[in-house]
Amino acid sequence: MPRNTHALVAVVFAASATLSCSDARPTAPAVSNSILTAESPAENDLGRWIFRFDTFGDETFWTDTLRMHEVIRTAVSPATALAVGLKVDVAALPGTLKDDLAAGRVNLNDPAVTVALLQLNAVVGVKGEVDANGVLQRVGITCALCHSTVDNSFTAGIGRRLDGWANRDLDPGKIIALSPTLTAAQKAVYNSWGPGMYDPRFNIDGKNVPVVIPPAFGLRNVAREIYTGDGPVSYWNAYVAITQMHGHGRFVDARIGVSVNNPPDLVSSKLAPLRTYQFSLTSPRAKPGTFNPVSAERGRVVFQGAGKCATCHLGATFTDVNLGRLHTPSAVGQNPAYAMRTATRMYRTTPLRGLWNPPQLDGPYFHDGSAPTLLAVVDHYIKVLGLTLTAQQRTDLAEYLKTL
Repeated sequence: MPRNTHALVAVVFAASATLSCSDARPTAPAVSNSILTAESPAENDLGRWIFRFDTFGDETFWTDTLRMHEVIRTAVSPATALAVGLKVDVAALPGTLKDDLAAGRVNLNDPAVTVALLQLNAVVGVKGEVDANGVLQRVGITCALCHSTVDNSFTAGIGRRLDGWANRDLDPGKIIALSPTLTAAQKAVYNSWGPGMYDPRFNIDGKNVPVVIPPAFGLRNVAREIYTGDGPVSYWNAYVAITQMHGHGRFVDARIGVSVNNPPDLVSSKLAPLRTYQFSLTSPRAKPGTFNPVSAERGRVVFQGAGKCATCHLGATFTDVNLGRLHTPSAVGQNPAYAMRTATRMYRTTPLRGLWNPPQLDGPYFHDGSAPTLLAVVDHYIKVLGLTLTAQQRTDLAEYLKTL
């Protein structure tokens, strides 16, 4: 082990020593997504801890089944981890370690450094259990893996947490494909997804239709979460925790033919505080200097008028899903492949929030990422709705979307 890695491990040891849906269709579990009026700071703090650090016991899958702990401790260096989009929370790093990183005294090509970072709880969304000899024994994942990133304030991939921001750099398929237990065919599917994409149905129906990882902020007043409006926030939290993260609990939804029972239940009691914390995550404001304010103001007029955007993107949440509306794939010009695998078989009008906050949030757009830019979004609806917009209106509308 290189000398600088020994030093990092020593630093680590020293640091550690000191629903109910609005209709009657079955959902699981039944937890309301109603607006909260009186929230306890303690519950919010608990929700933040759950969001960042609770694995719901999913180590039994990521360790015992996929053996990811073996891969990490032997082959995943910090350089590799950053390359697949994993992030490091600078607030979890001791000052001496930050000094060593800044001075280039840490071997970023050594998997032992990754293990040391896991012991510090510094790898966003990944939890590791390390023994007294510095050997990674177990590993699990949390909500933050896909739904948090960092502000790059220290260096690229290392900075302060941005909870609720979709990690569009993350390549979850490539990470899963590192498992030695998967077949070549399975690895080919996972490796096909690419950064910022994930298929939350692949392990259910075997079809390969990945979607863009969505943000988890700005959800307080949105009646139904996810692209197809299958249910409210806690419905989807439970679905992901149990069927995707492989945490311990029970999830049943006859609409999509899913019945998973993985006792003991480590999920249901945490859904309420988790939702409270997610509801506290407000959408980021657009950064001054990243859009043209004069053009954007003209675009607001287009949005409300000639662009017909406000027909579906209603009110403060910019969605009509709160009115119970969903849309057929053909009506919005979207590929039906993903919708056909879901409970509603339709698409929800996406709440417009945090659309443009580069470099973390700058596309792609639509559920399948088929629009690489906001101009491509505008052009899509010009075609689908048969609009007649001038080149100036088209540009102005895209600038306005950057402000949302």
